[in-house]
Amino acid sequence: MAEIKNLQDIQNTDYSLEKIFHDAEDFLPLLGTDYVELYVGNAKQSAHYYKTAFGFQSEAYAGLETGVKDRVSYVLKQDKIRLVLTTPLTEGGELNAHIDKHGDGVKVVALWVEDATKAFEETTKRGAKPYMEPTREEDENGWVVRSGIYTYGETVHIFVERHSYNGIFLPGYKKWESHYNPSEVGLKFIDHMVGNVGWNEMNDWVEFYGKVMGFAQIVSFDDKDISTDYTALMSKVMSNGNGRIKFPINEPAEGKKKSQIEEYIDFYNGPGVQHIAVATNNIVETVSAMRDRGVEFLYVPETYYEDLLERVGQIDEDIELLKAHGILIDRDDEGYLLQLFTKPVVDRPTMFFEIIQRKGAQSFGKGNFKALFEAIEREQENRGTL
Repeated sequence: MAEIKNLQDIQNTDYSLEKIFHDAEDFLPLLGTDYVELYVGNAKQSAHYYKTAFGFQSEAYAGLETGVKDRVSYVLKQDKIRLVLTTPLTEGGELNAHIDKHGDGVKVVALWVEDATKAFEETTKRGAKPYMEPTREEDENGWVVRSGIYTYGETVHIFVERHSYNGIFLPGYKKWESHYNPSEVGLKFIDHMVGNVGWNEMNDWVEFYGKVMGFAQIVSFDDKDISTDYTALMSKVMSNGNGRIKFPINEPAEGKKKSQIEEYIDFYNGPGVQHIAVATNNIVETVSAMRDRGVEFLYVPETYYEDLLERVGQIDEDIELLKAHGILIDRDDEGYLLQLFTKPVVDRPTMFFEIIQRKGAQSFGKGNFKALFEAIEREQENRGTL
């Protein structure tokens, strides 16, 4: 298959998005993202933040009260998005080491599958490093099977088979009852998740997702696409066969100053998940609600909007309203999208969220890269890390 450099190139080849997705091998059928687990320093307080600021709802809990002695986990849910926040209860061990090295961050990207044993066998025989052997977990509500493999850095994919389970989340968890339940903000599902890797490592991980997990590369961007006067990066987007799971992978590129990818790797101490892109059906309402609840977004200067309609054509939304919220707009051959990025949601300048609304577009906002990078560079300059 010829490399597709961007979505415009699709129109100049015999490939459609559907054919690209079918080119991804089907030995690992994925039904969707099951959950994302973050290792954090204080899960109780982190849960309060994600409920208050992002509108997540209390779902499940595991800890001392459920017989777990070494950790505590709070599970939050909003529509199809499920976050698990986990904190160690004892000194030493994997969790403490992870938090000490990386700070708060994503440890597990769990993928929903029909057969977790087969998923483990298919990926490990293709070269994946095992993280968790297929394990059956059960309680009075049924059973699940989970297995797992390592991906970039210390991040892992856990395969979750749950068709025979009717409980709240997983065996060992109980329903988390809470009197404090702020309303949702309109987040629907995970659109994509972006990983940052080190110098000259991007193609290795592109090969990993292609060979080990059967993903296909659907888009790539080089330093000419993603750069400013000071910094640059390279990125390739990998997708599974049905297009439900998309993992852009970034690496640094040479620039006059330190790029956001280098800053991330310095503070995270290695590769990891840079940001989680979550979809909404009304980005203005979602961003407005989040901002009112204390979420900080990157600043976009008013000059970005001066020739906006010339660049993207007519859109349904009020430009002045988008400008007031700093929302970015980009168009491809399928339609357009609206997006906005939070500042880091943890103390280290590492993990952040993207809020995205797609109005037909299947791309990733290439036309916004320069404005986005300049906004990030302003934050880096404030931090003294540019």
